[in-house]
Amino acid sequence: METTSVQTPTIEMLPKLDCGACGYRSCVDFANAVDNSQAELKMCIHAKQLVVNHIQRNCLNCAGVENLGEKLEWQDSLKREFDFILDVFEGEPGPKETILPYNPTLVKDLGIKKGDVMIGRPMGMSCGCPVTHCGVVSDVDARNGVIYWNVTGPLRPRLEGFVDIGYYVSQAYEGIIKESKEEIRLGRRYWFLPRRCMLQWRHSGLVNAVTKLRDGSYKVRIEGLLIG
Repeated sequence: METTSVQTPTIEMLPKLDCGACGYRSCVDFANAVDNSQAELKMCIHAKQLVVNHIQRNCLNCAGVENLGEKLEWQDSLKREFDFILDVFEGEPGPKETILPYNPTLVKDLGIKKGDVMIGRPMGMSCGCPVTHCGVVSDVDARNGVIYWNVTGPLRPRLEGFVDIGYYVSQAYEGIIKESKEEIRLGRRYWFLPRRCMLQWRHSGLVNAVTKLRDGSYKVRIEGLLIG
């Protein structure tokens, strides 16, 4: 069953992560329920901070301020400072992540291939994120057991089924930096906030590839990942 695409006033205050914690299949379905007085906004675990951000965004837009980092005062959801926001590549469904399963032989055993819908959880020093990640495989290195995928929300796995890779180590993120409070330099470790992080927690990583684009943004690859 597909979710409705009707846009409502409440949807602008939701994370559009389709995490399901509110009990609804998608953020759009939950927004419809709130607007029809069938649910309360507080059922969304992200709502309090999102409403604050929404108010800040509207007020600051009136003042001509467009930088999200400044709106958030360069702090994550736990009020910890970060240096830049990592955005998704244009046209891609989510953040680009390189991962290594704890059991790399699963890549061959499960026949992981491009286009597969997959779930897994980053564990240990690489990230230790408490949230199960979901996404779509973009490429596979079967010889080394490495998977490249775009991390998305859980709605597609719920609708289509999925391959469960289990625990994995997050090796790298790739993306675009449009907003930063620090100069982006090769070989430096930064605190950064993935724009679509469900928890809105800062991550740390070493920039080991960087290209400055014509519009002033940066294309980067970040390795040596930590969270918090």
